[in-house]
Amino acid sequence: MRILIIEDEVTLNKTLAEGLKEYGYQNDVAESLADGRYFLDIRNYDLVLLDWMLPDGDGIELIPEIKEKRPKTAVIVLSARDDKESEIEALRTGADDYIKKPFDFDILLMRIEAKLRFGGSNIIEIEDLVINPEEEKIIYKGESIELKGKPFEVLTHLAMHKDQIVSKEQLLDAIWEEPELVTPNVIEVAINQIRQKMDKPLGIVTIETVRRRGYRFCFPQKKA
Repeated sequence: MRILIIEDEVTLNKTLAEGLKEYGYQNDVAESLADGRYFLDIRNYDLVLLDWMLPDGDGIELIPEIKEKRPKTAVIVLSARDDKESEIEALRTGADDYIKKPFDFDILLMRIEAKLRFGGSNIIEIEDLVINPEEEKIIYKGESIELKGKPFEVLTHLAMHKDQIVSKEQLLDAIWEEPELVTPNVIEVAINQIRQKMDKPLGIVTIETVRRRGYRFCFPQKKA
């Protein structure tokens, strides 16, 4: 599960990032609306922890954008505003929860778990193909496909951005924890594994290479 923390208070965002990592959550930290939008453009998140007051605007401005792109991504607003009207405004804007500062980390953790447990599923279904990111499973016409690790994550990311061209650099930023430490060749390796372990045996094409630009998820497209 991946969480985006959008919080400009350095001590708090560091505490949240370290605490969530201890419980097995992958997370990224943004300290402004602009940085938050950047991460939301390149990565898929199961949940966003969103501070209301940010240096370049109100955090709740992002909620409609998040919900439009990924309706199943949960949003929890963190705010020093303790009035009822602010809480109502955040929830009406589309927030899934509202937590007033200061808060207890254990309580926040329980609220996060509840939202992830009862929130919508991120399962991708396209005709006879089912991709389940939560369980790292792929099923095609009732048959389970053995594809794990980075190739599975690359396939999932491209499927979530169906019909969009995604560059190698975008894939690296979205999937690898330290993209600067690996070369773009790892993307080619992952794509090759998808084609060898999935496309070739099934006689389908899921990913096309767009010369000099990147890759695009193109299923359903039958091989010629």
